[in-house]
Amino acid sequence: MLFGRRHRKHPGERTHWRGVLAVLGPGLITGASDDDPSGIATYSQAGAQFGYSMTWVMLFTWPLMAAIQEISARIGRVTGKGIAANLREHYPAALLRPIVTLLLVANFINLGADLGAMGDALRLLIGGPRGFYVILFAAACTTLEIFSSYQAYVKFLKWTTLTLFAYVATALIVRVPWGEVAYNTFVPQVSWEPDYIVVIVAVLGTTISPYLFFWQASEEAEDERVNSTEHSLIEHPEEAPRQIRRIEIDTYLGMGLSNLVAFFIMVTTAATLHANGVTDVQTSEQAAEALRPIAGEFAFIIFALGILGTGLLAVPVLAGSSAYALAEAMQWEAGLSRSPQEAKQFYATIVAGTLIGVGINFINLDPIKALFWSAVINGIVAVPLMVVMMLMTMQPKVMGRFTLPRWLWAIGWLSTAAMAVAVVMMFVNWGK
Repeated sequence: MLFGRRHRKHPGERTHWRGVLAVLGPGLITGASDDDPSGIATYSQAGAQFGYSMTWVMLFTWPLMAAIQEISARIGRVTGKGIAANLREHYPAALLRPIVTLLLVANFINLGADLGAMGDALRLLIGGPRGFYVILFAAACTTLEIFSSYQAYVKFLKWTTLTLFAYVATALIVRVPWGEVAYNTFVPQVSWEPDYIVVIVAVLGTTISPYLFFWQASEEAEDERVNSTEHSLIEHPEEAPRQIRRIEIDTYLGMGLSNLVAFFIMVTTAATLHANGVTDVQTSEQAAEALRPIAGEFAFIIFALGILGTGLLAVPVLAGSSAYALAEAMQWEAGLSRSPQEAKQFYATIVAGTLIGVGINFINLDPIKALFWSAVINGIVAVPLMVVMMLMTMQPKVMGRFTLPRWLWAIGWLSTAAMAVAVVMMFVNWGK
């Protein structure tokens, strides 16, 4: 796995912060990368348009998001293979090929949108040419992902997750009626107006994304391959209690961080933009720019720096998940622990996807339309993929004795149903 060896807490050992931090890995990075610049735009729009009445959604989606990501992680750790590899082995190619193809299309569009948002954010902060910044960020992310040593890249990604706290800091800078926020979070004030439903659908689609499933499963599988002291649970079931507990801690804390940051973005934009009549925010750049005259220069700078930090996390994950999915589907050598010479097609996919993302920023493609189509494609992929994952993880021929416990099975299907409803609502509103 990308996160190398970790200290393992022995049974009966008292849990402490150092032990908790040691087990954070794929779940932490996956959750943090979900708050990418495109996601920031969605959460900003929710807060600007509907104030605090949307904060309950982040509390509601946390267990749904965490459950489906834990299921993804279990697939990788139990079988020693990523999702695409398991689909190839147990299901017809007619299912695998369209899923991987659509995943690549959605990921590359999202890459372009995130690189563009990073370029916009840096231009807002220091001026200069947006296009040059897009190329610079793409080159930096790709170079680090391909040529960094395992240990150095681990530290970079883990420390980059701290940039998410920029949005916590922003919320603490501005004046927020926390009593009202708490009430709306724990006592949902649901509206059935079409615009309100559309934003809920957008938030759900942002928090539950197919590329996150592929990334976390493949990273768990790679951890088993790289670390000689760890194995797939099918081969070494005695490791299961320790590994499953680690996955649970890592995933639920990682997804909790993701949703907590999204919550603070909503709170910030509700307390500033919505409170001052600014209700239409289409991009993360617009959100940062709108904050400047309302919340002040300091809040604007922190918000914009957060866009840069989250982009540095999201771009490698989007490119990496694409490479894992395609390489596993095509039976190529894959893994960020491998050298470029060992996994040429894998790394070529990372480079190609990033180049396509750069190119999107130079063809005058409307970023709002691009993200819309990315959301549509993700919706088309997510529901059948989640259904297959739920079926797969209850089959002993795939998971051995480690089929899902009933509680996780129930929450996983609830998450799948919620995503299905979101996709249906998306297409219903699209047709209006």
